[in-house]
Amino acid sequence: MSTSRVGTVVTHRRYVPYSHAHYAGNLVDGAYSLALFGDVATEMCIVLDGDEGLFASYSDVQFKAPVRAGDVLEITATLVKEGTRSRVMEFAVHVIGRGAPTDDAPGAAEVLDPPVVATTATGTVVVPPAPDRTAS
Repeated sequence: MSTSRVGTVVTHRRYVPYSHAHYAGNLVDGAYSLALFGDVATEMCIVLDGDEGLFASYSDVQFKAPVRAGDVLEITATLVKEGTRSRVMEFAVHVIGRGAPTDDAPGAAEVLDPPVVATTATGTVVVPPAPDRTAS
């Protein structure tokens, strides 16, 4: 299979609602990032293969910094390897904005420059066999 698609990137942005705060300090559980990885992987499969694909495995998941309610996240999937039916992707969650409420400004927020890398992982998805386009 051609490697011309390797390097394809899909990016989503998401605001983390306060309803997802799970721990003290408005922390969000790590599963939230993994669900976001599933979303960008699904779009990658649709873009590349016209199918949603199925997640087969994660490897090397790393939680590097907290994700909090009120954060604005940028989630990326980058295709790093392509097999006949498998697609290996590298994922990252970057916190690009964070709520910074005060008593005087409860809706205050700030853009983080540079963004904070919160979660990274490598994952493998599988897609159905390509249709046989040579059949009549």
